[in-house]
Amino acid sequence: MGDGKSGKAPAASAEVLDRLYATVLSRKGGDPESSYTAKLYSRGTAKIAQKVGEEAVEAILEAVRGDKAALAAESADLLYHLMVLWADAGLDPAEVWEKLGQREGTSGIDEKKARKS
Repeated sequence: MGDGKSGKAPAASAEVLDRLYATVLSRKGGDPESSYTAKLYSRGTAKIAQKVGEEAVEAILEAVRGDKAALAAESADLLYHLMVLWADAGLDPAEVWEKLGQREGTSGIDEKKARKS
């Protein structure tokens, strides 16, 4: 499966996210002086959640500016911080992938209606 340019498989895939999750999970209980991820954990859920919000806003701003490269960078930051939040909460990405799979093929309008009932 190529990216149309280099002949290599794209670097961005669920496998990359799975490896990222394993890495952030491995930092739980680590030394906050030597690991940014461990430092986030040590500051607690509220700080991790704040960072997710900050990164989401930064991604939104870059999208509005139309800076695709900056949007990609901010999106990577957002995904990283989201993974830390999931790990902090004990949420395995497979649970999220399952939810996405359940919604696949369902219109967003229908899915939202189903959540309200």
